[in-house]
Amino acid sequence: MRYRFIQEQHEWHSVIVLCRAMKVSRSGYYAWLRRKPCQRAQEDAVLWPKIERMHHQCREAYGAVRLSAALRGKGILCSKHRVARLKKTNQLWTKRHRRFVLTTKANPSHARHDNLLRRRFNVRKPNRTWVADVTSVWTFEGWLYLAAILDLHSRRVVGWSMGSNCKDDLTIGALHMAIALRKPKPGLLHHSDRGSHYSSDRYQALLKQHNMTCSMSRIANCYDNAVAESFFSTLKNELTLHERFKTRDEARSAIFEFIELFYNPVRQHSHLNGQSPIQFEKINARLTTCP
Repeated sequence: MRYRFIQEQHEWHSVIVLCRAMKVSRSGYYAWLRRKPCQRAQEDAVLWPKIERMHHQCREAYGAVRLSAALRGKGILCSKHRVARLKKTNQLWTKRHRRFVLTTKANPSHARHDNLLRRRFNVRKPNRTWVADVTSVWTFEGWLYLAAILDLHSRRVVGWSMGSNCKDDLTIGALHMAIALRKPKPGLLHHSDRGSHYSSDRYQALLKQHNMTCSMSRIANCYDNAVAESFFSTLKNELTLHERFKTRDEARSAIFEFIELFYNPVRQHSHLNGQSPIQFEKINARLTTCP
């Protein structure tokens, strides 16, 4: 480390002064300069640009475990410990996660439904159980609201809608999108919180029209809808908390890209054994059709 310090500082100070200060000989320093890096250092030099490139492709969201898995998916063999060491050495940091306080306003005059889901988040087939929730993103024009619906089988976002207010038009738009994309059979379980945008007459009528069973979280219990909350936490920690959106349209574009170009097709999910939601669906579709 002393020799490396001298090498970094010799443009501003003479080698003689630096060697005296570091209490090393000039001959030893020049011998170190002529010495070839060890094989491990040479491998690190080749590997590091690939790690850095993958880190940025994954939106700076992956820790060592997921980043090493992403590299293996590209045919680049590298252990999680090596990735962690090189990231720390080169001061390449993953975006930090934060905790959030979650609130929902229920309308006592609207319909109430029991918690039929009962935190059974592992669903073996697609289009059997959907979870829905709403969050907000700040822009310099004001709040942008996002309603999202996820399929519990693959954790895929199957419907979403954005708008400048949090009325039931927002949640109805997300539900229309999910129905058009997935065409679910009668009997699907739809779970949400007790917010007025889900308990409204219009939203409940749409659920009945498509023969969906309504389930709602208990009051002040966000863990009953943990999967939807987890998705919004991912969205905020990996995108919105690190950006300052000037307009709602700018935020809409960024969120659209995050969901459709990263989260659904690319982002590794720990619940899916490191696969993305779309990859998980494709693999399971092939397994179910095999004789």
